[in-house]
Amino acid sequence: MSARRIIQRLLFLVLVVWAASTITFFIPRLSPKNPIRERFAQLARTGGFSPGDLEKIIASMNTKFGLDKPLLQQYTEYIGSIARFDLGVSLNQFPKTVWDLIAESLPWTITLLLVTTVLSFVLGNLLGAVAAWPRAPSWLRAIATPFVLLQGVPPVLLALFLLFFIAFRLKLLPLGSAYSTGRIPDWSFSFILDVARHQILPALSLIFGTVGGWVLSMRGMGVTIQGEDYVNFAEHKGLSGYTIFRNYYLRNALLPQVTGLALALGNVVVSGIVVEQFFGLPGLGQVLFAAIQSNDFLVIYGIVLFITIAVASLMVLVELLYPLLDPRIREA
Repeated sequence: MSARRIIQRLLFLVLVVWAASTITFFIPRLSPKNPIRERFAQLARTGGFSPGDLEKIIASMNTKFGLDKPLLQQYTEYIGSIARFDLGVSLNQFPKTVWDLIAESLPWTITLLLVTTVLSFVLGNLLGAVAAWPRAPSWLRAIATPFVLLQGVPPVLLALFLLFFIAFRLKLLPLGSAYSTGRIPDWSFSFILDVARHQILPALSLIFGTVGGWVLSMRGMGVTIQGEDYVNFAEHKGLSGYTIFRNYYLRNALLPQVTGLALALGNVVVSGIVVEQFFGLPGLGQVLFAAIQSNDFLVIYGIVLFITIAVASLMVLVELLYPLLDPRIREA
């Protein structure tokens, strides 16, 4: 890929970050509510603040966070802080910064999403390729059908189904949380095994909810590729079915799927955050949900912006790596 195309993609990433930052800044300000007033009003109902003290605290916090300044000045300072990678501090867990909360929760989210995305992509594409391969056994092609039927079921509903039957009724797996109550986190094998056991149901929810789409799209690509000249030429050369399937059929059918993976990253991240909050995992979803409940607006802004930038960066990375997967791509 030429340097010009790389610069274009990086500039596009900067534009996406600016647009996401701008939307994140202005949409909450369309509401007439002051987030700091709402937050301290909640505390006042349970903490016994006097009205005079409450107004002084709100005025002080408005000054600290710049909410008493003109909107344009607030926006300029906000964009400047984003350029410095400063997402602010948490109101609910002061003096922790937003980056501190993201750093604490991100490993849980990355682990869950990385494992489920890779397994779903690999399993779905293999099943889809086999389902369209005419030489595959009929029983093997039939395995793909149930996964296709699950395509229209949201991962959250699958999570509810698995949680009720496997965890609640059969008691085969834990109901939720990241590890057993009373366990002290460490790097022992027993603790890692306990964490993995708690991750099975969230992982299955995401895998079953996304693998059907890969099966369906890969099966369509496989049917299209069967009529290509290079596949017919390989068959006439007398190559084995496995060689044709691996080198001529599967590898070429996978190329559009990589593009599909980049486009699906947004849905994968959103589904993962919802599912991990559903199971009580200490990932970004749990932090975001707690911030919404407590009106911790800087944490909400920071996590939404971080997710947007992460997804956009991954999409640009996939596009930059695509020519390495398909040498036929050349710049005009």
